[in-house]
Amino acid sequence: QVQLVESGGGLVQAGGSLRLSCLASGRTFSTYSMGWFRQAQGKEREFVAGISWSGDSTYYVDSVKGRFRISRDNAKNTVYLQMNSLKLEDSAKYYCNVDPRPHRIVMPVDAYDYWGQGTQVTVSS
Repeated sequence: QVQLVESGGGLVQAGGSLRLSCLASGRTFSTYSMGWFRQAQGKEREFVAGISWSGDSTYYVDSVKGRFRISRDNAKNTVYLQMNSLKLEDSAKYYCNVDPRPHRIVMPVDAYDYWGQGTQVTVSS
């Protein structure tokens, strides 16, 4: 059983930074791709960033490109999302997920049945 535990969210002013973490457990994920998603209030969940099993390949949606950075530590089964220059529109609950396809750095939201609790990010003006 896959378990995903996101942390690191909080309240931050616009222009600030946060670093999210996601611990995956239940198996070894070193050969899995990993990714981050978010869901703003009243909106559908959307894909934000993905990283290949080795960390060599990454993908970002245009709205976060140049501001967010995804990374991973396979020894810790953990994926991170460094978020800089935060904007009001980044406010959302952030979720991670894992994909057994090691190079799938663009991760469809509807491909995953299980989600963790997420971590709330609120950006204030």
